[in-house]
Amino acid sequence: MRRVETMRLITRFVVLGVALAAAACKKAADASSDSTATPVVGAKTIVVTPQAFTETLGAIGNVVPRAGHQATLSAPVSARVAQVFVTTGQAVQAGQPLIELDQAPFRAALQSAEAALNAAERANERQQRLANEDIVPRKDAEQAAADLAKARADAEAARRSAALSTLKSQIAGVVTRMSATLGAQADPGQSLVEISDPAALDVLMNVTPTDAARVHTGAKVALSAGQSANGEALGIGSVVDISGTVDSTNRSVAVRVQAPTTRRPLRIGETIFGAIAVANHAAAIVVPLEALVPDADKFKVFVVDGKGIAHEREVTVGGKTDAVAEITDGLKAGERVVTYGAYGMQDSAKVAPLTPAAAKPDTVKP
Repeated sequence: MRRVETMRLITRFVVLGVALAAAACKKAADASSDSTATPVVGAKTIVVTPQAFTETLGAIGNVVPRAGHQATLSAPVSARVAQVFVTTGQAVQAGQPLIELDQAPFRAALQSAEAALNAAERANERQQRLANEDIVPRKDAEQAAADLAKARADAEAARRSAALSTLKSQIAGVVTRMSATLGAQADPGQSLVEISDPAALDVLMNVTPTDAARVHTGAKVALSAGQSANGEALGIGSVVDISGTVDSTNRSVAVRVQAPTTRRPLRIGETIFGAIAVANHAAAIVVPLEALVPDADKFKVFVVDGKGIAHEREVTVGGKTDAVAEITDGLKAGERVVTYGAYGMQDSAKVAPLTPAAAKPDTVKP
């Protein structure tokens, strides 16, 4: 009797062990199933729609005086600098004295030239009278006339040099460069002072020869202070000239931009960033920059299907602005792409809208 009870007890333990093993296997299977479940990632999305897009070309340049609104002065002859009346950055008026050279040599030269002129006039008068009376040959009278003409030219040059011995501003503007040193010798080929009109300034941009071929006269340019589009917005200018040569120093092509009005006055030498409009597309596929995910030397986006699953897709990027990028291949209108959260997205992940508004169809704003 005891043996039967013992067998029954053993049988119960075996059944219980099998049941526990089965439960453990089911739990392990459920855990394995959970580990392969589709991950859920919070993100924002938009629906792509065709819209106008202006392709721009970024360039860095400097503010320079406009041609015809700048004056450079030098000494008429070699002379010593006697006085300097102005300094760099000072505003001046037309006709205002800037530099005075030593006057002694100019006065001496003028007196000598005027004395020579007086002597030549008397000699010419005498020779002409004698020639008319056939006392001297006609050629002597002709030589006297030639000597008189030369003496008059020398006197005029001396008077002009004396007048230019005090360098005066040719225009109203600002002294942009001063190289004259008190007491130093100044040579005729040496620039002593430069005046520029601050109301007539241009921005001289530098672009590569390839980019220069895409720029056209009249193109609009968004100007910003500094070396990037993130600087202080200054206004809109336009391209007025594109150089036909390549600078031998930096191998770039100069693009001259004029901005009739800016939010504040420009300063000569100031660094300016310009976004030059090179093309306009009426119906482009555009996405925010945050939707682009770098992939080696290419880009990809995550396209969300009707079930909310994200699929990575390689795209070709055309032009860019500081906010959006044009997609020329790999994406079409009506598709939904991930914007905020794209960098943390995985292929085939389930997209969970971060906010209710994010689940609504939106459009990209240029």
